[in-house]
Amino acid sequence: MADYQAPLRDMRFILNEVFDAPALWRSLPALAELLDGETADAILEEAGKLIAGSVAPLNRPGDEEGCHWRDGLVSTPEGYLQAYRQYAQGGWVGVAGDPAYGGMGMPKVISAQVEEMMNSASLAFGLYPMLTSGACLAIHAHASEALKDKYLPDLYAGAWAGSMCLTEAHAGTDLGLIRTRAEPQADGSYRLTGSKIFITGGEHDLTENIIHLVLAKLPDAPAGSKGISLFLVPKVLVNDDGSLGERNAVSCGSLEHKMGIKASSTCVMNFDGASGWLVGEPNRGLAAMFTMMNYERLGVGIQGLATGERSYQSAVAYARERLQSRAPTGAEAPERIADPIIVHPDVRRMLLTMKALNEGGRAFSSHVALQLDIAKFSEDAQARQRAEGQVALLTPVAKAFLTDMGLETTLHGQQVFGGHGYIREWGQEQLVRDCRITQIYEGTNGIQALDLLGRKVVGSDGELYRVFSDDVRAFCHGAGTNLREFREPLLAALDELDALTGWLVEQARLAPREVGAACVEYLHAFGYVAYGYMWARMAEAALDRQQEDFYASKLGTARFYFARLLPRTKSLIASVRAGSESLYQLEAEQF
Repeated sequence: MADYQAPLRDMRFILNEVFDAPALWRSLPALAELLDGETADAILEEAGKLIAGSVAPLNRPGDEEGCHWRDGLVSTPEGYLQAYRQYAQGGWVGVAGDPAYGGMGMPKVISAQVEEMMNSASLAFGLYPMLTSGACLAIHAHASEALKDKYLPDLYAGAWAGSMCLTEAHAGTDLGLIRTRAEPQADGSYRLTGSKIFITGGEHDLTENIIHLVLAKLPDAPAGSKGISLFLVPKVLVNDDGSLGERNAVSCGSLEHKMGIKASSTCVMNFDGASGWLVGEPNRGLAAMFTMMNYERLGVGIQGLATGERSYQSAVAYARERLQSRAPTGAEAPERIADPIIVHPDVRRMLLTMKALNEGGRAFSSHVALQLDIAKFSEDAQARQRAEGQVALLTPVAKAFLTDMGLETTLHGQQVFGGHGYIREWGQEQLVRDCRITQIYEGTNGIQALDLLGRKVVGSDGELYRVFSDDVRAFCHGAGTNLREFREPLLAALDELDALTGWLVEQARLAPREVGAACVEYLHAFGYVAYGYMWARMAEAALDRQQEDFYASKLGTARFYFARLLPRTKSLIASVRAGSESLYQLEAEQF
């Protein structure tokens, strides 16, 4: 496998030339003195150097070794502890954390690029700081000042880690079914009893403490999801002076044996009367968790993008060197016994598909991150509200489409290698295995599609979608005539998506099955149009400099996207319009 190189040139292009993020930062008082384009470039370059040098080399050996469980303790693969300490000492765990508690204070659009680099280097390694960041978000938004003062500084510093304990063996998507209980104590704490499964980073040896955020029910809680509360439960109890005390009654019962991300400790966690503290209001635990879901679901989408990027880098390097047959038009390397496989049309189709989906995904994830930043930092209430609406609409697309395309991309990369792609030494098969989980956790992609169509589109009577559509249309109408080759097919695809959206809003009123039957294909159609919007914006930024290789490559990839990938929307739309009837032709016994 080729050595990983952070795609810093493309990140700078997206931030500075496509979205002009520095102009946004200047307009937001909270960021104006903290960040400019030069500072952002330096941050990303330093992160890329550290991650490529210390984390990326651990990816395959970490997968081969995996984590080890013994007597309730978990050890990570060789080299993980040293790399994690180096990462934490650089302040990277708290890159987006509140400076009042020791974080860097960077906007999401910067931390998103760092996340991509980390997850390209090693998805399994990247899950440890990601879960800590998620825990910090929930604590910062909902915990008392005393809890924030006590826990956030060490979490941001990477001295402690975080975990999110939601799922139980019988309760996954429907968290209202959880059985973990929290009994109030005289001192204001709670005693938690129950078991959680699939807990990423629930136990490991990278930090001296792990702060678990646990969903549980109070004795008088109402039934269902309205009766869930959120609790902070440390692995090791923390004294009033911040020092560590005795071990809490929480333990790791076992490690899950997984298809991929084997160096990430995925634990069964048992709470046997463990001491915990309420985060937020009683029976409002799901609301507290959803504070960080938009960030975390975008983060999972970026994991799909990241594995696709790593696969692409290796596939391109291999395709330039692997000799096989001659080009259809005759020998292109007559001095060699055969031509490199990059000359063959099908190999180019796969590589260009990978490139187009990766670069489109990077632009789209950055676009969503910028909406998160506006929603968080803007002092304009109307701008915040508008951005919050777009975050709500686009987050399920970012999570599901980025990861679905990530799997497609890693599979193309494996296919470019042929038989070597199936052999562990080359690394491509690991990326396929690792990427697969991204479509499942943090809400399966089918659930994301239901959320998009059922809650965000139909639930808003199409209003959230119309804001997105109006943005795309305004861009197209404002573009110069030299962008016609991209503007016209984008507008045509948008018109079809507009019509489909309106039709589905009407159908949802008439037939309750239509949303569930249509939602996955609808999300994909939406995703391809959204990527088309990103590619049109990138093409606009590249047009005037196409004599340079980087920009010529951008335009060539944009043309491939519009010619070969955007037309996928037509078959998706046809499938949606076919309706739900064909799904119910069989009785359950006939399957």
